Amino acid sequence: AAVTTVPATTVPATTVPTGPRLVEHALGTTEVPAVVERLVVLDSSFLDASIALGVTPVGATAGQTAGELPAYLEQFVDGGLASIGDAGLTVNPNLDAVAALQPDLILCAKVRHEALFDLLSQIAPTVCSESSGTNWTDQVTLTAEALGLEPVAEQLLAEFEARADEVGEAVGAEGQTARIVRFIPGGETRVYGEPTFSGSVLTAVGYDVTGDTALEWHPEFGMALVSPEQFELLDADVIFATTLATDGSARGSFEAVWGNLPAVAEGRQFDIDDSTWMTGIGVLGANLILDDVEARLG
Repeated sequence: AAVTTVPATTVPATTVPTGPRLVEHALGTTEVPAVVERLVVLDSSFLDASIALGVTPVGATAGQTAGELPAYLEQFVDGGLASIGDAGLTVNPNLDAVAALQPDLILCAKVRHEALFDLLSQIAPTVCSESSGTNWTDQVTLTAEALGLEPVAEQLLAEFEARADEVGEAVGAEGQTARIVRFIPGGETRVYGEPTFSGSVLTAVGYDVTGDTALEWHPEFGMALVSPEQFELLDADVIFATTLATDGSARGSFEAVWGNLPAVAEGRQFDIDDSTWMTGIGVLGANLILDDVEARLG
């Protein structure tokens, strides 16, 4: 399988900006310094994107545990990051902690941080995306614009598209249906469609992840909820299943019927890593999903 690599932090001289630049974003236009040395990110999609572009932030709210990287990113970064979440929360930034890091750029998401934008902007130039990574390629592009690394992002995204095509051909994805099932503590079971991160990656591979079924897709989030009584709606040519936490997971309530699905009975169901497929929103996470698909079906 191809190995996912991160570009070196030394960017070719042709791509290094010569002066401050204006970046248009979801909450206006912000002047960003030519060279960003102290980046703070308030969403995991920016964490993936910046690391992929060769810039490791000095602080982030991302990660299930304060100060820890999402598991799938540990291989790309030597050591942890400063935590700037309130009381271990992964979304809400502590503004004092942000200011203490003396950032020269902050990346945030309008859907989460609109109310904080003015306060963040008093700390450092702040650039805000519309969503929280649903359209992960947009996050990569915006991060690159803010860092002055557009050519690197274009190359990373083009390489992903080419590799997705290659993997799709290798596994015979065209004309095949796939389900991405996530078992959540408390009894909820979700299916992830094309508008989601992992759904978009499998769609790029060539799978039909939405399919013509009775699943009721949420128009905004691109997900559907399934009860054990509706288990046959989970069937597909291939099923990828992830469990958020084994304690109290909804998977237990499906155990009696899970094996009745043809894909499960015939060995076409694969357990995959939750941190990569669900929170790995970005070009590094997307390539790791391609690794998974290739390793299991190639």
